[in-house]
Amino acid sequence: MKNNFWKKLKSPFYCLAPMAGVTDSAFRQICKSFGADVVYSEMASATALVYESKKTLEMLEFAKIERPYVVQLFGGQPEHFAKAAQIITKKIKPDGLDINFGCPVKKVQKQGAGATLMADLKLSKKVIEAVIDNANLPVSIKCRASVPGKDGRPVSVLDFLDAIKDLDVKAIMIHGRTMAQGHSGVVDSKIIKEARKYFKGVIIANGGVKDFSSAEGLLKKTDADGIGIGQGAMGKPWIFKQFPISNFQFPIKEIYKIALKHAKLAYKLKGKQGILEMRKHLCWYVAGLPGATELRRELVKVEAIKDIEKIFKK
Repeated sequence: MKNNFWKKLKSPFYCLAPMAGVTDSAFRQICKSFGADVVYSEMASATALVYESKKTLEMLEFAKIERPYVVQLFGGQPEHFAKAAQIITKKIKPDGLDINFGCPVKKVQKQGAGATLMADLKLSKKVIEAVIDNANLPVSIKCRASVPGKDGRPVSVLDFLDAIKDLDVKAIMIHGRTMAQGHSGVVDSKIIKEARKYFKGVIIANGGVKDFSSAEGLLKKTDADGIGIGQGAMGKPWIFKQFPISNFQFPIKEIYKIALKHAKLAYKLKGKQGILEMRKHLCWYVAGLPGATELRRELVKVEAIKDIEKIFKK
C-alpha cells in the first residue's frame, strides 16, 4: 500500500515546482522556511540514473525538513524509468515520484522526453506504468495544456488524461500554457478546470503565478487543489507566505539577509560550486532594487561568501 501524502494536504496548498538548475536542496530549504507545502527536485534524467547514477543521486539528496519532497524524472524509455524508480525508492527515499511531460527545452525534447513524450500517448502510458510498478511511492505527473501531436494536431491535457484514466496516478500539475508558449503568455485556466472531469486525483494549477494574489486568482478560475509556483519564487522565496505579497515589500536589508542565508546554505552543501550556482539567485534577489544593475554586475563575479557580504554591506 502506497502512502499517499497528497491526500493529507489541506487545500489550497502551495508547491515549489521543479526547475532544472534552480530547485536544489538549498533553495528548497529556503522555500520551505517560508511555508512551501511541497517541494520538487530538479529534473533528474532516468537514463543518467541507470548508467551513471552517482552524480544524479547526489543532486537528489535532501534534508528531512524538505518533506514532503518529490523527485521528478524525465526521459523517453520505460525500461529506464523502471530502473530509475527502483534506485530512487531504495537510495533516496522521497515522499513521491513525478514524471515530466511538460519540459519545452529542445535538448530534452531530442531525447523524446518532456513535452515530446506527452505527444505519444501510448509510450506515455507505458512510462507511467513502469514507474508505478517499480516504486512503493505515490506517482504524480507534470504536463502542459497542450503539445503538438505527431500528426500535426495538438494533444491536449484532456486527451492525455483520458488515455491514462485507468492508471493509479495520485496527482497532476498542469502548466496552463502550451509547449509553443513556453513560460510566457496567457494561462489557459479553463482547460485546467475541465481536467477535473477526466481526473479524480489531486490537481495542481501552474503558470503565471508571480505573487499571492495571482495564486488566489488562478485557484478561483481552476478550482484546483493547489498551486505550483516556479519562476515566481526565483528571488522571492517568501512568496509562499500566506499573505498578499503584492501589497508587501521586505526591507532591502531583510532581502540581503535572506539571500546571504541562502548563499551560506548553498556553500555548506556544495562548496565553491554552490557559490558559483548562487550567482543567478543573487541577481534574482536584487531585481527591482535601487542600483540593481550595478549590483548584478558585481554579483555575477562572486566566488566566496565574503564577496557577497562585501557587496551587500556597501
